[in-house]
Amino acid sequence: MSKPVLFDFFATWCGPCRMQTPILEELAKKMGDKVDIKKVDIDQNMDLAEKYGIRVVPTLVIEKDGKVVQSMEGVTDLYTLEKLLKPLVE
Repeated sequence: MSKPVLFDFFATWCGPCRMQTPILEELAKKMGDKVDIKKVDIDQNMDLAEKYGIRVVPTLVIEKDGKVVQSMEGVTDLYTLEKLLKPLVE
């Protein structure tokens, strides 16, 4: 089984996106290499944003084995992210 991937769809002009970044940095420290965290600038990657149906930034998408497990719009707290990802890495 592959490890889960967390896509952070953001925009440089988005204030809440800047609030999400330190939360994801803390998540990366806590979960290490058990999770791939990929930042996706929607202005630079419109095709990928369209593929995932992104309408709001920030949007976080968790994917496991090529399938979307969870999608969350708006700033998501560390506790929620850990709760969603832990079962996917155990």
